[in-house]
Amino acid sequence: MKKVFIVVIASLLMSSCGLTKTATSSSTTTPQTAAAAPAQTAVSSGQGAGNALLNLYNQYKADGKFDYQNMQNILNTVTLIANCEGLKTNYKDKEYLKDFGKGMIASSLGLVTQDNVETVTNSLVDMVKNSETVQEAKTQTQSTASTAAGYANTAAQYAGALSTLLGTFAGK
Repeated sequence: MKKVFIVVIASLLMSSCGLTKTATSSSTTTPQTAAAAPAQTAVSSGQGAGNALLNLYNQYKADGKFDYQNMQNILNTVTLIANCEGLKTNYKDKEYLKDFGKGMIASSLGLVTQDNVETVTNSLVDMVKNSETVQEAKTQTQSTASTAAGYANTAAQYAGALSTLLGTFAGK
């Protein structure tokens, strides 16, 4: 039963985090399509991050702290980190950051706003740009053998940074 639970969780996360890739074929690629693809990737990643942030904040608000041992927080942390993977390599790309921010604003139901999007994005960049945990989270999502322990470890590693970030939303 425990193995089935872990496999189901891993499958859901792989789907929701965009870690599984679907093949698409296109016989022609125009420059407009090529330029739109990275922007759409950034927006989609931002939407996933914004949704995970909203879920984390709602739980943070209810608990009065970030509980990195709570299973929902663990799963939302892994989802957040997986969606922030692109920030690790694109943190200097202003257009990528702008599109990522648009996605966060669209999906966070007012938590991330035009006024705080730059601060939130910079906090997420700081969390992931020098961390190997992004790759570990992706690898562990794909490996069901150590998934639960890997998820808990990811949440624990980001507990301090997430507590600080979630605290910036006080009063929302």
